[in-house]
Amino acid sequence: MSTATLITVAPTGAETAKSDVPALPTTMEELVETAQRCERAGAALIHVHIRDADHRPSLDPARLRDTVVALRESTELVVQLSTGGSVHDPLEQRLRVLDAEPDSCSLTCGTVNFGDAVFSNPYPFMSELYVQAQQREVVPEFELFDLGHVAALRRLIDAHGLPYGGRVHVDFVTGVPGGMPGTVAALVAGVSMLPAEVTSWSATGIGRAHLPIAAAALGMGGHLRVGMEDNLMMARGEPVQHNDQLVARAAALAGVMQRPAMSTDQARSMLAVATRG
Repeated sequence: MSTATLITVAPTGAETAKSDVPALPTTMEELVETAQRCERAGAALIHVHIRDADHRPSLDPARLRDTVVALRESTELVVQLSTGGSVHDPLEQRLRVLDAEPDSCSLTCGTVNFGDAVFSNPYPFMSELYVQAQQREVVPEFELFDLGHVAALRRLIDAHGLPYGGRVHVDFVTGVPGGMPGTVAALVAGVSMLPAEVTSWSATGIGRAHLPIAAAALGMGGHLRVGMEDNLMMARGEPVQHNDQLVARAAALAGVMQRPAMSTDQARSMLAVATRG
């Protein structure tokens, strides 16, 4: 069990409208300010979705590259770009996210019902993303929304060997309507199925599953993902005002469990992130 806790912040996502939640960081300036505050609060990795000038989800190549550069210049955080985009983005555009040269990318290990929509991740796309990440020295984080996704990760490793850096880090996303439920029992089942090659794992619970999943992950030796992509409420009737509130709460919980928040250097070592200029 790790003696420190990797805290990932997922500050924006692609599902929530800025008009509904003004506190959501959607501009470059807001994202950089959020990253800086979350780093101070205990985050070591930032999972990034970007928006366009109208605050709509975007995979614009120039905007993605500028975002990576801005985050590197303003923080020491490991920068992870989402290759999921929104559920409506074409697969070819999602592959081109790697052109922005992030430290890490998400790689979702299967198709899943996502509320009323479908988040499509056919195996040929997953396989191509896996190989391209190897070639470009980008560390993937394997996103697991369901138990079948754990089996798909096994298939990818068997087909292509270990990812760049030789480490295998996965993240259980629980509580999405259509995916695995945000329960401790579901998380235990997923962890019990992980391939032997997995070197670290984290978990997040959507909405009200946020805290129970965080507590369970810490107790099982896992790491944490928090942020307004996954949860907009601190408590009943108390909206999140800033992502650093969620990071600070996670860091405090990790401290109580005697697994304090990991530094950015520790995170880079654990994930075997490439050194970039």
